[in-house]
Amino acid sequence: MTTIGIIGAGLGGLMLARVLHVNGIAATVYEADASPDARPQGGMLDIHEQDGQLALKAAGVFDEFTRIIHEGGQATRVLDKHGKLLHEMGDDGTGGRPEVPRGELRRILLESLPDGTVQWGRKLAAVTSLGGGRHELVFSDGSATTTELLVGADGAWSRVRPLLSGTKPAYTGFTFIETWFFDADHRHLPSAQAAGSGAGFALAPGQGIFMHREPDGVLHAYLALNKPLDWIADIDFEDAAAAKSRIAAEFEGWAPELKSLITDSDTAPVPRPIHALPDGHRWNRVPGVTLLGDAAHVMAPAGDGANLAMVDGAELGQAIAANPGHLEAALAAYEQALFPRAEAAAAGAREVFEVCFGMNAPQSLIGFFTAHLESAYK
Repeated sequence: MTTIGIIGAGLGGLMLARVLHVNGIAATVYEADASPDARPQGGMLDIHEQDGQLALKAAGVFDEFTRIIHEGGQATRVLDKHGKLLHEMGDDGTGGRPEVPRGELRRILLESLPDGTVQWGRKLAAVTSLGGGRHELVFSDGSATTTELLVGADGAWSRVRPLLSGTKPAYTGFTFIETWFFDADHRHLPSAQAAGSGAGFALAPGQGIFMHREPDGVLHAYLALNKPLDWIADIDFEDAAAAKSRIAAEFEGWAPELKSLITDSDTAPVPRPIHALPDGHRWNRVPGVTLLGDAAHVMAPAGDGANLAMVDGAELGQAIAANPGHLEAALAAYEQALFPRAEAAAAGAREVFEVCFGMNAPQSLIGFFTAHLESAYK
């Protein structure tokens, strides 16, 4: 039996472990976090019927997925910086891209795995190739193990990627500042109304605000700025009041209900610099190791990341199951499909960034939505 080690218990790594389990193949997931609840898991995800939902079906957890859908979450609205509503689309109820909480989706995948599959508190410290596709993994707690298949599902700053590629993610020029609001319909009503019932986009050239309604009265926002990394680094985010003031100054002239998404947040602002690998990132086949998710193709956020990671995990698991005793054939088949899929998605992500933050924003985003809606009905 092939010893399979998966680094990272995100959606992609867990999906791989689950699809392998469905096919009677054991794997171990090594996760740096001490427990499933060691840190917040982020906000809402739109899971697409053409990729993420297919992966969930392959994993046999689609019914559980449908029970965590945030009803009405597909609604979308576009505003200008003055808060004027320019475009609105309701949730059509078709389930084409329903919204679910990332943490709940991860919980479903975790609970679908046999006890002991995920080993917590196992941060990868070093990897050594032993030849013949085998690798020795050494963890920060001093423990070690050997794999015949090593899968890097460990995100943008993957420790596994250097075995395959020397390419590192580059800063895109944008940083998102994350904020949260609780009991928003009562305590932050103007901002909640601006967001609508699903996702709200308030945009201008070079900057914008993304708003997301979540269950239980939560409003989640990202303030996007086109700034150099040293400008961001100069802000003391330990001093929440000073950080809010500095960021808010960049939104001078914006509507109060939008600007308050930084000044009145219930949490300290958190900077999220956006990095990406080159669109066509790929590597030569190296025995006994591969990548999935952000480790393979981190890109600007455009609603595809979680879907791609789950598809990667599902397709890799299916390829291994379809090629018993022929691991290298399985990895070659998986990567042959992975590379063009990721390249196309990365190009799409750059297009989304351009329509959101280019010189014609926000009208360009409205045109994008309209074109995609029309194409869906042709």
